[in-house]
Amino acid sequence: MPRNIYDEDHEAFGASVREFVERTLKPRAEDMIRDHVIARDIWLEAGEQGYFGLNIPEEYGGGGVNDYLFNAMLAEELAKFNAATASCFGIHSDITAPYVVTWGTPEQKERWLPGAATGEKIMAIGMTEPGGGSDLAALKTTAVKADDGSGDWIVNGSKTFITNGHQCDLALVAVRTDPSKGAKGISLLMMEAGMPGFTKGQPLDKVGQPESDTSELFFENVRVPANNLVGAEGMGFIMMMQKLPQERLGAAVSNIANAKQILAETIQYAKDRKAFGFPIGTFQHNKFKIAEMVTSIEVAEAYIDDCVVAHAAGTLSAVDAAKAKWWSSQVQCDVLDECVQLHGGYGFMNEYRVARAWKDARVHMIWAGTNEIMKELIGRDLGL
Repeated sequence: MPRNIYDEDHEAFGASVREFVERTLKPRAEDMIRDHVIARDIWLEAGEQGYFGLNIPEEYGGGGVNDYLFNAMLAEELAKFNAATASCFGIHSDITAPYVVTWGTPEQKERWLPGAATGEKIMAIGMTEPGGGSDLAALKTTAVKADDGSGDWIVNGSKTFITNGHQCDLALVAVRTDPSKGAKGISLLMMEAGMPGFTKGQPLDKVGQPESDTSELFFENVRVPANNLVGAEGMGFIMMMQKLPQERLGAAVSNIANAKQILAETIQYAKDRKAFGFPIGTFQHNKFKIAEMVTSIEVAEAYIDDCVVAHAAGTLSAVDAAKAKWWSSQVQCDVLDECVQLHGGYGFMNEYRVARAWKDARVHMIWAGTNEIMKELIGRDLGL
C-alpha cells in the first residue's frame, strides 16, 4: 500500500537525513561499534543539520517546528541505518528535551536548550533503577531539602540502563521528594555533569546496540540547585506519564523502519543467493515466509502511520501508543528472526547487517515499558 502521511517538505527533510547517514554515519559505523559510543563530532554535525532542535523554540536555538511528522521521518531514516543511533538521538531530542520545552522556566530553557539543539549538551533521562524496572512509582532515588534553608536538593541513589548515560552533560532524573505520597511524591531534577557526587558508570556490555553508551548513573549526596527542579514538585510521575506516549511512538516508528529495511535487503539476498541451482526466494516455503513478513510490516506500518498523524494532531492516547509500541517491537523481532533464518549460516555472522539488527532489536520488547506492561495498560483500558 502506498503511504500518504508525508508531504514534499517531509520528504526533502528525509533526503537530508539520508545524506547525513551516507556521509557521516556509515563511514564511522565500525568505529562506533568498537568504541561503544557515538563520537561527539557526530553529535555536533547532527546538531548543525538541525536534527536536535526540531521542536525547540527558535528563541532558544531550535527550529520551532511544531510538526511531529518531521520527528517521525528523522527516526525512520536513522533506524534504517541502525537502531542504536535512532535511540540515542531520540532520547536526547525527542524524549528528554521536550520536558524542558513544556515545563521548563524561561531561565532553564535559556540555560539548557541552546546546547541541546546544537548537540553540545547531550541529554539523558534517568527513570529506571536497578531494582525497579518498569515500576516507576516504586523508585528509590531520593532528594531531600538541604538543611541550610537554600532550597537546594541533596540527591542519593542510582539509575541503570540509561541511554546516553556515559556521555551525557544533562540528565533529567526522577527522584522521590516525598516518601509519604507514593507516585505523587516524585519530582524531576536536572543533574549536570560535574556536580560533586554525580558519577557515571562505563558503558554497559550489552547483547546488542554496542554503539549506544548505555550506562549506570550514581548519586552520592549530590547538591542540586533549587532552580534545577523541572516542573512542579511532586508532579514528576504525571509529567512522565504525559511524555511516555511520544517515547513509545518514536520506538514504534523506529521498530518498523528498521525491520522494513532489513527485510528489503533480505529479499534481495533471497533473489541473489542460489541453492540447488535456484534462487532461494523461489522455493515455496521461503516465498510464503517473505509474503507473510511483507504483509505484517505493511499492516503494522499503516497503524503506526495513523498514530503518528494522531500524535501530530494532539489526539494520540496513551493506550494507542502502548499498542503501537508492543506490536511493532514484536513484529520487528519476528521479522528479523525469519530474516536471519533466510540468510542461513551467514545470518549468524556479525559482518552481516541482519545479524546485528537481530541482536539490536531484542531490547525493544523491554525498554520504553516492557511489552507486558503495555498489554497491562491496554487491558486496564478495557476494564479488565
